[in-house]
Amino acid sequence: MPDRPEAHDPRGADDAGDRTALRRRFAAEARAERPDLALLCLLVAAEADPSLGEKGIDAAQIELDRLAGELPYAPGGGAAGWARAVGVLLGERYGFRGTREDFAALESSLLPEVLRRRRGLPILLSVVWIEVARRAGAPVYGVALPGHFIVGFGDPAGTDAGGRVLADPSEGGRPLSESDTELLLAAVTGEPLTPAMLTPAAPLDIVRRVLGNIRAWAAARPERGDVRLWAVELSLLLPHHPARLRREHGHLLVGRGDFLTGAAELETYAEVAEAVDPEEAREVRREARAARAMLN
Repeated sequence: MPDRPEAHDPRGADDAGDRTALRRRFAAEARAERPDLALLCLLVAAEADPSLGEKGIDAAQIELDRLAGELPYAPGGGAAGWARAVGVLLGERYGFRGTREDFAALESSLLPEVLRRRRGLPILLSVVWIEVARRAGAPVYGVALPGHFIVGFGDPAGTDAGGRVLADPSEGGRPLSESDTELLLAAVTGEPLTPAMLTPAAPLDIVRRVLGNIRAWAAARPERGDVRLWAVELSLLLPHHPARLRREHGHLLVGRGDFLTGAAELETYAEVAEAVDPEEAREVRREARAARAMLN
């Protein structure tokens, strides 16, 4: 199976060609020395809505630039000053925040829609915060807590008193002390907070999590197998991805009637699984044979 999946799109040849070009761009950006988080999220959105096009991608980048231009130049107070300034701008003035209803909408995972609606999942709201603050020169980064995503300002290795400030964009930028963060994590997952959980999230890890959220959203809606398929295929374009995505990809292709390609993908996964779980490999090969038999 090629490392770069082609677009499986039932629409016309022109649309499929555009989607293939966008995927090539996504794959190239994911392998760049410094991947552009905003651009990768916008290319995900373009997969969901091909009408977005280059003009829509540029418009979203311009909006991020515009918001950054409204931040004060080098606000005083170090990390706390930056967190306060971004919170006032995005949380108070523009009303970016999350609600329970956002988890039911695919738009909540698409950056242009989050910029337009000022609503979204915590991770997409955090992307807005990161990209706006970064453009203004803030020392900002994402924090991928289990079950929730927040942002940090200042020195990631610092403490609240020593220069690290955490904030929750889904609550308008509410500052989080370490005890606040412990309570948040306990409420969401029941897990104890560890220092490793507060390390900065790399751009590709953020994009991988965004795509995982989209896959989970579509998996709960069997009629949106098309969305789940492209989310899996974009995930496979990232430099590092779980091998089991190949099996999921194969099942999705078979479910959409692409029996030969799906069987080939299942066989590719079986080769990888053989070394660690021979029984699973045998099961997947049976699935591949069953898929090929559907052609008879």
